[in-house]
Amino acid sequence: MTVDPAAYAQHIADLVRVIPGDPEISRAAGLFTRALNAGGVIQAFGSGHSEAVAMEIAGRAGGLVPTSKLALRDIVLYGDAPRAELDRYDLERDPAIARTILDLAPVHPADLFVVISNSGVNGVVVELATLVKERGHDLIAITSRAHSEAVASRHPSGRKLADLADVVLDNRAPYGDAVLPLPDGGATGAVSTITSALLAQLVVAETVRNLLEAGEVPPVYLSANVPEGDAHNLKLEALYEGRIRRGA
Repeated sequence: MTVDPAAYAQHIADLVRVIPGDPEISRAAGLFTRALNAGGVIQAFGSGHSEAVAMEIAGRAGGLVPTSKLALRDIVLYGDAPRAELDRYDLERDPAIARTILDLAPVHPADLFVVISNSGVNGVVVELATLVKERGHDLIAITSRAHSEAVASRHPSGRKLADLADVVLDNRAPYGDAVLPLPDGGATGAVSTITSALLAQLVVAETVRNLLEAGEVPPVYLSANVPEGDAHNLKLEALYEGRIRRGA
């Protein structure tokens, strides 16, 4: 048995062709559009590698300005938790951390939440999703249905992220995420970050289209590395002063 990078690339290419046809993307974009029209901000959270997908949503060139990134490190950056707390191996499994993150965030009633977790079963993401829904916000999940359905919840309620979301975007990663089997067990070639980022970008693109079709000017970032980028971005960010975070 050999590891074939070309097979990995083909697997990803096949998913890239299929994923744009998911009708849940339009539903998610509808919630994005509704939140923005109500003056809301898109609040994105992911722990571990899923934080990379939150970064695709919040503060990205070509992305929406009214976006904010929540993260595990917020308990230190904005709260009073000691730095050593971030070294806990089980931090993302602790439901209590979710309430701290949410209570420290500048959240408004019109805000929409996107919670990203490949497994969708850890305590932080399930508790955060639970609190978000209890507080009346719309919730979009980006997760792997195949993995989530194959494992038990680590939240006391027994629920999973997909059970709580208004819209579930399936990143189509397999159980265990990676797709190239290794001779002695396990696999390499992870899927979830690539396909979840694609889903996030597709939702943003459709939201921008919705705004354009309604005759509105979408609040979209320019790259900070083009001459006019800073002035453009700072002007738009000023409209959401105190409500958007990028984190460290």
